[in-house]
This record gives sequence, C-alpha cells and structure tokens, in this order.
Amino acid sequence: MNKYAIVVAGGKGLRMESKVPKQFLLLVEKPILMHTLEAFQKAIEGIAIVLVLPSDQIETWKLLVKKHSFNVDHRIVAGGKDRFNSVKNGLTEIPEDSLVAIHDGVRPLISKDVIVRSFEGAAVYGNAIVSVALKESLREVDQEGNKSVDRGAFRLIQTPQTFKSSLIKKAFSNASHSEFTDDAGVLENAGVKIHLIEGDYKNIKITTREDLLFAEATFCDTKKAFSD
Repeated sequence: MNKYAIVVAGGKGLRMESKVPKQFLLLVEKPILMHTLEAFQKAIEGIAIVLVLPSDQIETWKLLVKKHSFNVDHRIVAGGKDRFNSVKNGLTEIPEDSLVAIHDGVRPLISKDVIVRSFEGAAVYGNAIVSVALKESLREVDQEGNKSVDRGAFRLIQTPQTFKSSLIKKAFSNASHSEFTDDAGVLENAGVKIHLIEGDYKNIKITTREDLLFAEATFCDTKKAFSD
C-alpha cells in the first residue's frame, strides 16, 4: 500500500503568548512545522505528505518555505472550522487503497521508529494509535470530592494515528458530529476496535514556552550524540 501523512497545523500561539502561530515559531533555526514534515520524509521513503493549514496562514507558510529553502515535497490543503473538519479536508487527498498517518504539526520530535511501527501496525490491524503509559498518579474529581484511580488502566494518546485509508475516510464521512478529541475517536465511533502501539515520551505536542525549550534541548542533545 502507498503511504501518506496528513500533518494538521492550526495553532494560533495563544498559550505561547505569541503573535506568531506556534507551528511557525523557530526551533533550531527553522519553523517547528518544517521539522515535523522532515521527520516523515526521512522515516518513510516515497511518502506523500498533505499539510493542512488555516486558509489565512497558507501564504505565510509559502513565504517561510521560500525563506528557508525548504525542499520537502508536500501538498497544501485549507483547513476547516475545527480539527475534525480540517482532517476531513485532508482526507479528500488520500486514495482509498492506502495507509495514512495523521499527525499534529507541532510534534516535531516524532521518531523514525514510531512512524515506521505505526504504519506496520495499521497494515495489520487497520489502525495503530501511538500511546504511552502514565507516569503520575491520578485522582478522579467529581461533585462529591475526589478519589484515587489506577493509572495502569489509562494511556496518554499521541500522534501519529495511522489507518487504512478506506476505514478512516468512511468513519469521517459517516460521523454525526465533530466533537472528537482525536481521530481514533472517530474510528471508534464507527464501531472499529482501536489498536494501541507504544509511543515515545519525547514526542510532545509543543504548546507552551517550556515545551519549546524542551524541544530545543532535545534537538541539541541529538546533534551532539551524532557528532561524538
């Protein structure tokens, strides 16, 4: 099966307290989003990348591509009013008989190993959803107070979330609402069992300034390791 990646980037940088959309903030001398696209290009030979951006950010992105001489081949699709509709727009570019990874544009630390395993899992099970175990204790809060819960019964969900395209396109087409927190929820809503695979704690979603500092430190450590 041919392999595709839909990279969704619709952030506005509010929690960053930045006027620049967070996907365009610089990380090691170029926008975060460029690192994310490069990760997929390097991980899967011949992968086709679809970038979904808010329509009012597309021209800015094209200027950044030119400024940074960015040469990762990709198609640009205008996003919708929310993440669900943005992914749905991206899926129109994906043929039926293929595998597609859907990934957050501000997760640039995604590793080759996780990307490859997500495609392998989706080829076998129809879907492969990246997740990690919780490290912290959990308490459930309700109107009566709060109580301890077993953290072993929960997983933190990341991206990429990778699917056989026929399954996820049908699920999005038939969904009766758009209030899903992730793409796996859309598929689960269609009655399909979700298959979890092991993720990576470094695969963070850059949302705050602290996240950006962590990403910068991680990139610098990786470069140092290769140079030693």
